[in-house]
Amino acid sequence: MGGQALVLGGGGVAGIAWTTGLLAGLAEHGQDLTGADLVVGTSAGAAVAAQVTSGLPLDELFARQADPARQAAEIPADVDLEKFAADFGGALTGATSPADVRRAVGQLALSAETVSEADRRAVIAGRLPVHEWPGQRLVVVAVDAETGEPRRFDRASGVSLVDAVAASCAVPGVWPPVTIDGRRYVDGGVRSGENADYAAGSTRITVVAPLGLESPLPAEKPLLAVLDELRAAGAEVALITPDETSAAAIGQNPLDPSTRTPAAEAGRAQGAALTLTWS
Repeated sequence: MGGQALVLGGGGVAGIAWTTGLLAGLAEHGQDLTGADLVVGTSAGAAVAAQVTSGLPLDELFARQADPARQAAEIPADVDLEKFAADFGGALTGATSPADVRRAVGQLALSAETVSEADRRAVIAGRLPVHEWPGQRLVVVAVDAETGEPRRFDRASGVSLVDAVAASCAVPGVWPPVTIDGRRYVDGGVRSGENADYAAGSTRITVVAPLGLESPLPAEKPLLAVLDELRAAGAEVALITPDETSAAAIGQNPLDPSTRTPAAEAGRAQGAALTLTWS
């Protein structure tokens, strides 16, 4: 396959804002990553991936995150990440394989009381400036709630971009699973917060992980192990995680819409100060 890949991981509305700011700051200093040959998006990263491949300039996308008057409407979600992780730990009792884990999380999601699919889809539609798949190669990751099988949506999948992103952003227990062709799908982060291995075959891979190395969802394999495997296969890899200021701006509840302005601004400052290296 070759070429460059940009992998964007999950992190709630704060992660969307921070990642957008980060990419804008990098681009301002001659390090624009958004023209990658392949963009892989998971959860919040799926929303950002759809935005940065939409054709809108990064400055415009940044303003949509940083300026309260231009921010899309969101449904607030009060989530305690420690309790969230503990609840998942209880649901996973007896799971003996990654597929078992994904199915258990899917069942938890299917039984949870949430807002309606229609209300949640309207939020995702409001986030995306364009609702058609881009010409650029974009892959959006979700997980079948019943079978636990991951699915990669792209332009050839026959699924609308809004539905694909909504599925990838369907945090189990917080947002409703998304119905696509009679199947119910949950957050792609159930498999991995970044799904960086789906960029395998690319020559240079940049991975952006808004929640750092510790995902609140159970990952199939640690991120650093995945990156080592990509390097062993011949790729040059760079990993970007929030610096101290950005982590403070993202805060303890990345699903809180009030985090968007500070997270976007912190991301932009971090990107502007960062010199990318791949190894």
